[in-house]
Amino acid sequence: QVQLVESGGGLVQAGGSVRLSCVASGIYFSINDMAWYRQAPGNHREFVASITSNSNTNYADSVKGRFTISRDNAKNTLYLQMASLKPEDTAVYYCNFAYSDWESVWWIHENDYWGQGTRVTVSS
Repeated sequence: QVQLVESGGGLVQAGGSVRLSCVASGIYFSINDMAWYRQAPGNHREFVASITSNSNTNYADSVKGRFTISRDNAKNTLYLQMASLKPEDTAVYYCNFAYSDWESVWWIHENDYWGQGTRVTVSS
């Protein structure tokens, strides 16, 4: 059974940096395209960044140039390096499989397995 455990969040000052981690189990991690999503109060989860099995990356416009997604297949771990943080980055961050056209399909995945996420609060 798949398990996704996010960690690394916390209270961060605007302009600061933090690195999030996601440890996956119950999957053949190396063949899966993975992604980070985030959810702010009152919103559905939004796409943040993705990385394919061969390490091609994609980013939401709102984080491009500030966040970096990476993976360590030997550790079954996904990372999100977050820099130049802004208050609008405040959200609970989740990892999961990557899906194309997330904004068209997010509602389908509302009841998928999701980990607990890790909360990032950016203070101004």
